[in-house]
Amino acid sequence: MRLDAAIVGAVERLSPSSESARLDAEILLCQSIDMPRSYLFAHPEDELDTHALDRFEALLQRRLEGVPMAYISGTKEFWSHELLVSPATLVPRPETELLVSLALHEIPQDAEWQILDLGTGCGAIAVAIAGERPLCNITATDVSAEALAIARENIRQASLPNVSCLEGSWTTPVTGRLFNVIVSNPPYIREDDEALQSLRHEPLSALVSGADGLDDIRVLAVDCISSLIENGPLMMEHGPDQQEAVAGILNEAGWAEITCHNDLGGRPRVTVARRSGK
Repeated sequence: MRLDAAIVGAVERLSPSSESARLDAEILLCQSIDMPRSYLFAHPEDELDTHALDRFEALLQRRLEGVPMAYISGTKEFWSHELLVSPATLVPRPETELLVSLALHEIPQDAEWQILDLGTGCGAIAVAIAGERPLCNITATDVSAEALAIARENIRQASLPNVSCLEGSWTTPVTGRLFNVIVSNPPYIREDDEALQSLRHEPLSALVSGADGLDDIRVLAVDCISSLIENGPLMMEHGPDQQEAVAGILNEAGWAEITCHNDLGGRPRVTVARRSGK
């Protein structure tokens, strides 16, 4: 089978379930023949041998079963970094770049601050901030040892000596320390949310947070106060329908200057609150 014919057939099969069927097909085919995408455009007439065709079909089947492309390829781009991912970590979403952008707006270019990334997963947020603010020290925590192994490798590959990883639940590994900024993309999906069906290949522990999706945000609202300097910001990603509930939780816990920021789609996505000095 020719390369171009293989792509056409794969696109037809992927189109009902993928919004990027052609790109998916091209990436899967490149992985099957161990060549860059440019090779597909330059040599569409090349024939797939039996082994390559078998590999392509196996990868295609995984994608048809709903496995995210990032898990199949093993990588995902975030904030210009090519990050390793695995089923032990969430796949970084473009919406989370808003959290990075807000943090960088808060942190001066020449700051030598202490930054805390809670629930780092593959390390996407920590890597992004560390690369942009090399004088800051970023501490990344996660309860999952498997996720931290991926994060540490991403940090190593990005050559970022200003990031350290600690295993443990939320602020537990940094008890007694103070930070200038805390960022987090915690689990925030309701345990009965129908969207979980389409996310079934990603770790549930990094997605689901109780009946209303806010259990972990409640924990962070209480625990992070003692880990921030006076007037330091806590920045948390959440669902687009949770803006008011998150603000209520933060207000009850004693936070001040609570504001919500919309993502590029115009949906409420990140809430920022400050530790009051009162």
